[in-house]
Amino acid sequence: MKKDQGQRSLFFLDERLEFPPVETANAEGLLAVGGDLTPERLVLAYQSGIFPWFNEDSLILWWSPNPRMVLFPQKIHISKSMRKVLRSNQFTLRKNTRFEEVMNQCATVKRVGQQGTWITEEMKKAYLVLHEKGFAQSYEAWEGDVLVGGLYGVDLGRVFCGESMFSNVANASKFAFIKMVEVLEKKQYELIDCQVHTEHLASLGAEQITRDDFIRFLK
Repeated sequence: MKKDQGQRSLFFLDERLEFPPVETANAEGLLAVGGDLTPERLVLAYQSGIFPWFNEDSLILWWSPNPRMVLFPQKIHISKSMRKVLRSNQFTLRKNTRFEEVMNQCATVKRVGQQGTWITEEMKKAYLVLHEKGFAQSYEAWEGDVLVGGLYGVDLGRVFCGESMFSNVANASKFAFIKMVEVLEKKQYELIDCQVHTEHLASLGAEQITRDDFIRFLK
């Protein structure tokens, strides 16, 4: 089903497990509305270059922006100050030991210029199921026995789709991100999907590529 939006048509999803072509997304990258957050639909979305992003009082919104922000693992930029942090042994990396807590922290951490969170209870439940099925994973920064930072995302094999990160201690989320990239590079992952441009991601070496190029990597 579609609704005219000027030069583009906005697709409304139903119970059928399908998405419209990503090329039909509008200029902001909005592709479709509705559907559900079943693990089958979520996996299909990520495999197709699509991700959900919506507020608590909104219908489910599905996005496929062009250009796409990605990081090629071999191009990660580590500043001199972060190299000192990495050498200091202040943090240790753990994987998938506190996935739900990482999501909760990402949802509640205060961010400049942002009110509320898009990580709703509905999203938490959906990604916990994805985690149980082995798709959604967390990389965590620990300071002693305390979880102080981390990130989570969806692992597609050769591509890791980052979703959100948090930090309760300076540099903790950067540490988790950098160490995750090191792990994935050793496993010959081709890229980390960062979705949309931020200065923070750009400072770590992320760059924009066309949606077509991104889809080619997924295939």
